[in-house]
Formats: sequence, structure tokens, C-alpha cells
Amino acid sequence: MSEKQNKEYPYQRLGLWLKAMRQKRRQSLAEVSGAVEIDSDFLSDIEQGMKRPSEDILMLLISYFSVKEDEAVKLWEMAGYGKTGDDGNNLKEQIQPVVVMPMDARIVYTDMVHVTTNKYGVTLNFLQADGIGGQPLAVSRVGMSRDHAQTLLEILQKSLQPIEQKLLPSPKPEIASDESSEK
Repeated sequence: MSEKQNKEYPYQRLGLWLKAMRQKRRQSLAEVSGAVEIDSDFLSDIEQGMKRPSEDILMLLISYFSVKEDEAVKLWEMAGYGKTGDDGNNLKEQIQPVVVMPMDARIVYTDMVHVTTNKYGVTLNFLQADGIGGQPLAVSRVGMSRDHAQTLLEILQKSLQPIEQKLLPSPKPEIASDESSEK
């Protein structure tokens, strides 16, 4: 590959691998991009090696394709995450922007969850079973560090313990009296 192609398609190995996985499953760009909730044009750019998926999207693709851990580490490295430069410092090829969206206070109930973990953290994909075409529909995704996930687990365990109900003593019946309180 020429130097010019390297600059235009820096993630070509990663893209070719992801495209091969999609084709092996006989799925279209639209099906896979819908499953991981990204734009199909963006997935196409990833498969061509022109763009690098964010860490979260790469984790979703790894989870979606049920990639084994050793292959997942290779994909992670193909994407340039976790590599170190000659000086031992982490490479920062792209700064991933953080987008803060206004909160939607509605509660979405789910009946399924898919958990993906690796040495970097945990991603929880909350799903509803009756999505389009009978496929599970992702309704929310939450990513966190392993430490945060451990704290969440402890909070859930405490919250789900049976609640000990303390009953108030029953009131003493009042005795009705016909006598006047005046003497």
C-alpha cells in the first residue's frame, strides 16, 4: 500500500475485518448499522478504513459480531486504541468529542440487557424483545469503567434485598364514657 493510501485509509485492516464479518453473516450495511445504532454511511466509511469508530461503537460492533476476546484485542489495536508510541506515551490519533444532550425524563422499561466487558470497561445495552422484524431493539446504551460497574453492582444488590417491614403498634381502643368530665 502506498503512503498516500495509508493516509487516506488509515484503518483499512480494521475496516476489511469488520466488512468480512458482516458479509459472513450475510447482512447489509443497513442491518448492522441499525443494530448498533449508527449511520450506514459512517459504517461504510469505517469498513473502507477511512474513519475510525469511537471506542464505544467498536465495543458495540465487537459485541454484535460476538468476537472472541483475543480477536477483540487485535481489533482494538487495529483501531489504534491501547497502542503506545516510541516514547511510551499513548497515541492520541483523534480526540473523541463528547456530546451532551438534554435529559429526557421519561423512563424506558426494558426486558433484556446485553453486557459487554473488556479490560477497559463495561457497556450495558438495554433492549426490548419485540423490535422490528422480531429482533431485539436497543433502547439505551450505558458505558462505564469497571470500578463504576462494581459500585453499581453493590448498589443494586443492596437495593434488591428484601425490605424488612416494621409494623406500627395497633392503636388502643378508646373506651367511651357517658360520665361527664366535670365533677
